[in-house]
Amino acid sequence: MTNNTAGLAQDGPIGAPVLRALSIEDVRLSLKEGWRDFLAHPGFGLFFGGIYMLGGLAILGFLNSIGAPWMIIPLAIGFPLLGPFVAVGLYEISRRRHEGEPVTRRGVLAQVFHQRERQLGWMAFVVMFIFWVWIYQVRLLLALFLGFKSFSSWDRFSEIVLSTPEGWGFLAVGTIVGGFLALVLFSTTVLSLPMLAEREVDFVTAMITSVAAVVKNPVPLLGFGFIVGVATLAALLPAFIGLLVVLPVLGHATWHLYRRAASPA
Repeated sequence: MTNNTAGLAQDGPIGAPVLRALSIEDVRLSLKEGWRDFLAHPGFGLFFGGIYMLGGLAILGFLNSIGAPWMIIPLAIGFPLLGPFVAVGLYEISRRRHEGEPVTRRGVLAQVFHQRERQLGWMAFVVMFIFWVWIYQVRLLLALFLGFKSFSSWDRFSEIVLSTPEGWGFLAVGTIVGGFLALVLFSTTVLSLPMLAEREVDFVTAMITSVAAVVKNPVPLLGFGFIVGVATLAALLPAFIGLLVVLPVLGHATWHLYRRAASPA
């Protein structure tokens, strides 16, 4: 075993993989391989990305129907938290390509449905809880900073937030709290989700291993998280259409980065 390998088999939870040191080059290569996987099977990527895009449009339509279109900002920021579960199928495609196995519609979808019987379902509760905390804290901050303001449209909301001291306070505190929640979620899921899709391990072990990987490789993994965040937010702007490409590429890239960071199952 090389010196740049940190073992968790002895010191970490039972079943956890051995973690390797990562570099920025690993992130670049993972993104490159993610793009190749997407080009190799664009139909799958567009299918899974389309599910995500339609979900975003449905949320936007619902908010318009209840007269709260301004809520699309916190929901759009939090909505990507659910993306990794759509990406399970993308992980399977990358795994099959890596192992030289045939990539078939039946095989990929069977793996997606099989996850409901495994530990990945418990991770759904963890992610949904953090998503709920995100939405709750947005509503709480709105009440604390803008409780006496009145807005029923996006234009009015933007005017208040960008031109009043209360709005600046809302943005400042919301950014700090949201950044902390994003860091917690990213650290616990960046490796745990592809890990649970690949091997039989409990979700607590997967989360601990994921956090350990971020602690061991803060610069490359947090840099990857920054790329994911910026790319996803940019993809949301043109009516969620950018997710058709961005989501599958990032999903494939996450798998390859996981393979670089953890020992094989």
